[in-house]
Amino acid sequence: MKNIGVLGSGVVGQVLADGLIKHGYDVMRGTREPAKLAEWVKGAGSKASAGTFAEAARFGEAVVLAVKGSAAESAVDLCEGALAGKTVVDTTNPIADKPPENGVLHFFTGPNDSLMERLQKRAPAAHFVKAFSCVGSVSMIDPAFAGTKPTMFICGNDASAKAQTTSLLGELGWEVEDMGGVASARAIEPLCMLWCIPGMLRNQWTHAFKLLKGR
Repeated sequence: MKNIGVLGSGVVGQVLADGLIKHGYDVMRGTREPAKLAEWVKGAGSKASAGTFAEAARFGEAVVLAVKGSAAESAVDLCEGALAGKTVVDTTNPIADKPPENGVLHFFTGPNDSLMERLQKRAPAAHFVKAFSCVGSVSMIDPAFAGTKPTMFICGNDASAKAQTTSLLGELGWEVEDMGGVASARAIEPLCMLWCIPGMLRNQWTHAFKLLKGR
């Protein structure tokens, strides 16, 4: 795999695009307005380009979905079917447009639903894999935590897509735990709430999760 499409013009999209370029990948970022990424393309170098959502989806051998949760379904629609058969690393969380309550985010999904399940139903031929949803952008690439690798929890229905995502995450410095099929996103996505609480209450934003296993 050489080419990766990154859908999203925000901070998470830029951090992941820059990190993937650093690790040797060619990256096209997809956005509704490609012209607004001209400065990023200029600064990111020869491996960087920008296009529409559909163009970035066609460009990537794999695709990273890094848009605001409330825009995720429309972003998938704008890919015009180009996600079919591809690994789609889903970084999104269903954060509602409502202020946090005592440091706890509000989601627009319920406990028996997840955003990734909605996306998988919307693009059934794509191979969605949840990842990067339970950590802040500052730690997404080459995380450094006192000599130990933090854990990235993933899930998805396609075994080969999860294997591809696991390999990519390993390159980017993560230990990976496969939590099963797409319905497991119901458990993974709320980790974003837990991760955000120390930040909301104490301005602590540089932590990550680690799964400890007994013998």
